[in-house]
Amino acid sequence: MDKHPAGIYKDHLRPFLYSKLEEFKILGYDDVELDSLWSYLLNKKWKKKTEKQIYELASDILSVKIGEFMNYATVESFKTSNWLGSEEGQEVLDELLK
Repeated sequence: MDKHPAGIYKDHLRPFLYSKLEEFKILGYDDVELDSLWSYLLNKKWKKKTEKQIYELASDILSVKIGEFMNYATVESFKTSNWLGSEEGQEVLDELLK
């Protein structure tokens, strides 16, 4: 897998990441983790792997809205979930489709 160009700045961007996580905690979202936020930034905000200056990356981090992040996290959770593949999920699906 190709490394993202922003990856080299991750250590320098930690204060901004922690600041955003603190903002999320103030808004009542205590369970957001650093890796989840970083994943959102790499896969959504910085989807195009173009070189950016560190101040642009910091600005992107500070401009993340909780709604954007939660939408991404929800979709990712559905992608990795095997709920419909489980026996319980299949029963619920059969009941809904009757």
